[in-house]
Amino acid sequence: MFLNYMKEESKKALEIIKNYKSLPNKDLIFVLEKLQEDFNQTKNAIIKLTHHLDKVEITYNSILTEYKKRTNTE
Repeated sequence: MFLNYMKEESKKALEIIKNYKSLPNKDLIFVLEKLQEDFNQTKNAIIKLTHHLDKVEITYNSILTEYKKRTNTE
C-alpha cells in the first residue's frame, strides 16, 4: 500500500516536472517539497557513506601497517 502511494507520488512529480510552466502553484509546491525531500535523503546518504568509507580506510590502513610490521615489508 505504502509503495503504491510512493509510486503514484513519483509519477505525479515527474509529470509536474515535465509540464511545470503550465501548471498551478499548488503543483509546483508539491514538486518542490518532493525535490527537497529527495535532496535531503540523498545528502544524508552521501554523508553516511562518506563516514563509512573513512572508517573502512582507517581500518584498512591499520591492518596493512600491522601486516607490514609482521612481514618486514614497506
